[in-house]
Amino acid sequence: MSFGNSQPTIITNLGFKAATAQLLTVPPYAFAFGTTVGVAVLSERLGKRAVFIGSSALFAAIGYAILLGNTDPVARPGLSYAAVFFAAGGIYPATALVLSWPTINVSGQTKRATSTAMQISIGNLGAVLGTQLYRSHDGPRFIVGHSFALGYLLANVVVVTILAFVLKNENKKRAAIAEEIKDVGEIPDWKGDSDPRWRFEY
Repeated sequence: MSFGNSQPTIITNLGFKAATAQLLTVPPYAFAFGTTVGVAVLSERLGKRAVFIGSSALFAAIGYAILLGNTDPVARPGLSYAAVFFAAGGIYPATALVLSWPTINVSGQTKRATSTAMQISIGNLGAVLGTQLYRSHDGPRFIVGHSFALGYLLANVVVVTILAFVLKNENKKRAAIAEEIKDVGEIPDWKGDSDPRWRFEY
């Protein structure tokens, strides 16, 4: 994840010394801890994923929009520092829910293990990319890095919305045929999410 790699650099480029910049990374992470736990609890209680992932991504996007809009972050470090709270407070809840979503919606132990491994492997490419997007000579505004992050977050909202729509429609189709086979017994592991009685969470 590019945010974790770039946050100390962003804060350092606001004019703070390295040691101070490291200390200033703590409050945004504390805030992110609170939002992550709160959003996770609400998501689990309501049985909804997409709306919380999308809203968290939008919350983070506000932060990156502020970072991009602050044309003189050294003169206005408070504005950029506030934006870091938005970014952290949105990215981490969205990430936590995205990581759990495939596990909830994929059944069959082999299929679930494979999908989780693929998701984490592909997702970690973001951290590799982030080290190339946040270059020291681009500071203090980091237009390339912030623009890429903002675009990714907005694309995430679109993809999550489409996926929720697809899963909701699939549940409706299955509801129409599952009534006649509801008393057959438990869903066998080998059949998993292909069984008409299986319901996807969106």
